[in-house]
Amino acid sequence: MVRNIILKILLFPFSLIYGFFSILNNLIYELKIIIPIKFTIPVINIGNLTVGGTGKTPHIEYLINFLNPYIKLAVLSRGYKRKTKGFRQIEKNDDVKTAGDEPLLFKRKYNDLNVFVSENRVEGISQMLMKNPEIQTVLLDDAFQHRSIDPALNILLTEYEYPFFEDFYLPSGRLREWRSGYKRADIIIVTKCPINITVEEKERFITKLKPKKNQKVFFSYYRYFNPYFLYNSQQRITLRPDIEVLLISALASTSYLIHYLESKIDNLHSLEFTDHHQFTYDDMENFKKIFDGLTNQNKIILTTEKDAMRLDMHRKFILENKLPVFVLPVAVDFLFDQKTEFDDLIKTFLLDFKS
Repeated sequence: MVRNIILKILLFPFSLIYGFFSILNNLIYELKIIIPIKFTIPVINIGNLTVGGTGKTPHIEYLINFLNPYIKLAVLSRGYKRKTKGFRQIEKNDDVKTAGDEPLLFKRKYNDLNVFVSENRVEGISQMLMKNPEIQTVLLDDAFQHRSIDPALNILLTEYEYPFFEDFYLPSGRLREWRSGYKRADIIIVTKCPINITVEEKERFITKLKPKKNQKVFFSYYRYFNPYFLYNSQQRITLRPDIEVLLISALASTSYLIHYLESKIDNLHSLEFTDHHQFTYDDMENFKKIFDGLTNQNKIILTTEKDAMRLDMHRKFILENKLPVFVLPVAVDFLFDQKTEFDDLIKTFLLDFKS
């Protein structure tokens, strides 16, 4: 604790420098020195004020599941940590090196979905509409700070346990821009909430959040399902107290996940890496060594769906060594009977959209 405080004090001057350039960037758009681009189809941005951990991927999946059966949908992402550059349409046989883990996950789970990557979001949307003019709506992944685009709907995510209004600029905190940036959002979703949060706790959070009159606030949580084998989704297991689990994860935040697993199993070993870590062959050998050392006969390796995209780069190693790698599926749901309200809000927005 003391060490963390000292580290934050040492990093504070760098946070001020970062904050200065962040304010300058926003000022350019606020003063209309640069005019953001609006598109003729609805662009829905799902982003946050912090560096990861708020649950963008499952919330985007919620919107995909909700909208994809009815309209021609596309997802545009940066494709973080991919080795390719520029605009690219993602195919099912891509890997994390060519696509990035999140775009690859979207494509493999929703084969008929158009998934694209581009560092330049304006160019990305322009090219995808030229190549696929039938696209009716774009989900923009993590572009809250990419103000060159003026999205038709701005959805901001913030974690219940780590809200942006208690955070500070990078690197002493996790903020990419100052807290006041939340005012650009149309919808604010408080994510990873405890399932037993009370109405009083909800109201206290909203008081601290200070939403504007036009902003709708929702509270969401994760529902986890029975894990499936990495190379056979039909092969599933039920998490039980007698199963020993080696968890492999490379996420910005794992506390919510670990809390869930500890409620299901008695023996959990967690190997945590930095967000989007590219697993190496040495990592795989280490995983096998640790797993072989577990004494319980009922033991598995468990990972998340996003991490599974990167572990799949070592498919040969996993299959040759018969490692029982299981994937934990997750879905977003809403508390306080807000699901219908959220769905209706999205439907109304799309029906009323005018270019």
